[in-house]
Amino acid sequence: MKILSIQSAVAYGHVGNSAAVFPLQRIGVDVLPVYTVNFSNHTGYGAWKGPLIAPDDVAAVIEGIQERGAFPQIDAVLSGYQGSEGIADVVIDAVARVKAANPAAVYACDPVMGNAKSGCFVAPAIPVLLREKVVPVADIITPNQFELGFLTGTEPDTIESTLASADEARAMGPSTVLVTSVERPDREPGTIEMLVVDDAGAWIVQTPQLPMKANGSGDVTAALFTAHYIESKDAATALARTASSVFDLLDNTLNSGERELQLVASQEAYAHPRMQFAVRQVR
Repeated sequence: MKILSIQSAVAYGHVGNSAAVFPLQRIGVDVLPVYTVNFSNHTGYGAWKGPLIAPDDVAAVIEGIQERGAFPQIDAVLSGYQGSEGIADVVIDAVARVKAANPAAVYACDPVMGNAKSGCFVAPAIPVLLREKVVPVADIITPNQFELGFLTGTEPDTIESTLASADEARAMGPSTVLVTSVERPDREPGTIEMLVVDDAGAWIVQTPQLPMKANGSGDVTAALFTAHYIESKDAATALARTASSVFDLLDNTLNSGERELQLVASQEAYAHPRMQFAVRQVR
């Protein structure tokens, strides 16, 4: 499997491609990473060094990959945090080019905007671009519950309302919606959920909610789910594998006492998921 991953990169820590590439490689995926920023660290620290990469330069890297004849072998395009407004057009163009070379390829979009606790943390134009231009051309999207609400103009909280919001998102274009950080009022205390909806049905998985904030965990989630979904062609299987791996990554990080994801130390969790959480069909 080959994935063209268009995301940010940091030297210190793990977000964007610096979070997604290694877990994908560890499960046997050949990743072609294209960077949209090249920062010293993620912006959550409040200070960082390094450049945003101009959209024309990002497009030039993708064009160079195409010139090497790689596009017919690419199974998926994956995108995450978009550092500047012009990146959306670059991603959309890359998706069109890859699909022209390989009609079976899919586009997985992680529509990074923010979360329920912090609100939006991207430039004001980015959420609108994602909703109006990027999400409609995606096959898979992986929003958190907050981002799903923005995309659809709804307020998902219960299973029923989250399913309805996911259906509205699917009506925009994507056939598969993975909703992360699902927090419904009637869930068991100390838990958090992920829910996936596709043409075959809907499934939910519940894990303990760990007392931590983990920058980059959503990037790992989107990457692993995309690869598992393509490989297994089964949403429930992809959900179970992803939930298992990401929980163990987060648990290892919490136990380490470190702020940054313990990405390398957790590699066995990607290669051999423990499958410790039951997936339940809800539709």
